[in-house]
Amino acid sequence: MEEAFRTNDPVKLSYAEHLLSEAGVEYFVADRHISAVEGNIGVFPRRILVPAEQIARARLALAGVEPG
Repeated sequence: MEEAFRTNDPVKLSYAEHLLSEAGVEYFVADRHISAVEGNIGVFPRRILVPAEQIARARLALAGVEPG
């Protein structure tokens, strides 16, 4: 798995997930439940991981979303 996207913004994360689903790219959101540890302050970014063979398609699908 390779990292395709990283953000602290839950809206951007949701949008990125939607775009990947629409493009038919398999993905996994790492660190989704870290908020239980950090107290929902948004310090730790959530990462979207995709299989290595789909990374190019994932980056193309996410081209319009700015990380952060």
